[in-house]
Amino acid sequence: MENYKCKSVGIVGSGIQGVCTGLQLIKKGIPVTIFDRHDPLSNEFKPASYGNAGHFSPYAVLKFNRPDILKDVPKMLFSSYGPLSLKWNYFFKLIPWISHYLKNCNKKSMLHTAKYMHQICNLADSAYEEIFREIDTTNMLEKKGIIYVWSNKNLKSRNLEIKVRNDLGIKQKLLSKNEVLKLEPNLNPIFDKGVLYENSMFTKDPHGILKEIFRLFLKKGGKFLQEDIKSLKQISENKTVIKSEHNEYNFEKTVIAAGAFSKKLTDQLGENIPLDTERGYHVHFKGMEKLISRPIICLDRGFSLSPMNQGLRAVGTVELGGLDNPPSKKRVDYIIKCAKEFLPQLKDHYDEWLGFRPSLPDFLPILGPSDKNKNIIYAFGHDHLGWTLGAITGKIISGIVSEDKTNLDLSPYSSKRFN
Repeated sequence: MENYKCKSVGIVGSGIQGVCTGLQLIKKGIPVTIFDRHDPLSNEFKPASYGNAGHFSPYAVLKFNRPDILKDVPKMLFSSYGPLSLKWNYFFKLIPWISHYLKNCNKKSMLHTAKYMHQICNLADSAYEEIFREIDTTNMLEKKGIIYVWSNKNLKSRNLEIKVRNDLGIKQKLLSKNEVLKLEPNLNPIFDKGVLYENSMFTKDPHGILKEIFRLFLKKGGKFLQEDIKSLKQISENKTVIKSEHNEYNFEKTVIAAGAFSKKLTDQLGENIPLDTERGYHVHFKGMEKLISRPIICLDRGFSLSPMNQGLRAVGTVELGGLDNPPSKKRVDYIIKCAKEFLPQLKDHYDEWLGFRPSLPDFLPILGPSDKNKNIIYAFGHDHLGWTLGAITGKIISGIVSEDKTNLDLSPYSSKRFN
């Protein structure tokens, strides 16, 4: 084992980014403590790493900063039912994010985002496979591919997505309606075409996977403290301080991997990062998971269907509304309506969940040191790909902490881009 310069690391956040980062660091022999107000092994802990659609989506490099859909955004925001909505009491707080988003909503920025999402997405599956060799994934992982479907009314947007992915060398198989139905015969044929990412993995239990990785982290010597972190700062060249309500902890370096909650800490550091929240929802239909064999993403409607161990999970939509607003019944009703249109066999749902995606207006994550505090490292802002990028984020951040050389161009993920 190499003798790394860094002697101790504190990580704020026990979601998939924090746990994977902790695991990679502890493998290097660097002492690590993860902090979170929730215990990752508790069934009461239901972050984005619990409630997501379960997709490993290394192909999903084209994001929302697209000029072809900008014209549709106002109409979607004013609609009660649709893939995008806004909590209007949050509008003024969202203005900094909107301002940066509009600057980045052009073809050049769109392709820049796609290029640098592809750089890390292309490494995502292999990073996970290294971890999966060390944990028990029984009845949690499948490799049957993932299908996207759409109608002809948005054909121009779909063709753009297909072209960008082709240009980046991403494997995709275009499907006719009949070809989709051969794979998923229970689907209501209310779509026109589809695409299959046939080598893609998905998990039927994201929280179970997170727990297994966390147990591996503990087994290898990592520590966990259930503390609600209130502040942190760098006080010298080799010392950072993490404070909870009653305790104070010293580390050489600190990683902020708190997802959508990270901004509360970065604001204290004097770094004005336009991180905000895309709220997403899910519901389950008990005993209905065998209606489909793999995840189905319905692009026109902004939601997906995933076979889970808990039942069939219908998940999605984007609601811009911050961390503190209550859940929206209309969002849940919309997802249920869409799910039953695609699978008329569905009966009553049995639970509802709201989670928070950490969103940056150029849709690239922040991976790297704070601009003002070099021993504080950022690992957040993964938007819809937090689950996909967990393992590779852990490898990248552990490399930054231990000052390893890399062939990756990490400059596009720096927080400096918002200065």
